[in-house]
Amino acid sequence: MCIDKQFSSVLNPKEKLKEPSEAKGKALSDIFKLELVEDKDARDIQTIWEEYHKNKQVISATIPRDTYANLQDNMKLSPTFLFPLPRSQGYEFVMCQSYGNTVHFTPLLAYQVHKENAPECLTMVHYTELAEKGIILMRGEYDKNVLDSQEAQCLANQFQMYYSGKDATKLQLLQTFTKNPDTFKHMDLIAQLENISLS
Repeated sequence: MCIDKQFSSVLNPKEKLKEPSEAKGKALSDIFKLELVEDKDARDIQTIWEEYHKNKQVISATIPRDTYANLQDNMKLSPTFLFPLPRSQGYEFVMCQSYGNTVHFTPLLAYQVHKENAPECLTMVHYTELAEKGIILMRGEYDKNVLDSQEAQCLANQFQMYYSGKDATKLQLLQTFTKNPDTFKHMDLIAQLENISLS
């Protein structure tokens, strides 16, 4: 079997498994001065958030609170899922696992080798501190040895499309993967992605 060289660095296990107490959610105040946006509305905060991340090697987004409520419901119902990532030799499957407000993405190959010790290639954190203003801020940090910014954004976009519940076909695939894994077909995910690319 030929292993894509881009994934060679994730075939080693994590240094150490985090204890639940260490894996607590990250605070928005750790990366962002909340006092600067106290008197701002959602649109201004979105502009500031986008500007703040413009030259950083991360992905970011501003999600409406109602949309995030749907994402969160589906994250609880289907904490694990797969996404196809286009590669030069076809597709690489990347698994996502949701814990609280965080989503961890791991190449399926690395997960099959190391299970819960497999290192992430992308970690998305949803910050809910400004929910009263109607928005949730998302920041995703990715492993530059495994993904580029476009690939990280591709995974984030697919996550939102499947977990938002707005597309009945995608929601059905998500539910089938969770409730009836024996009937789930990986090729259906590729077909969905190719339909997006063509439209």
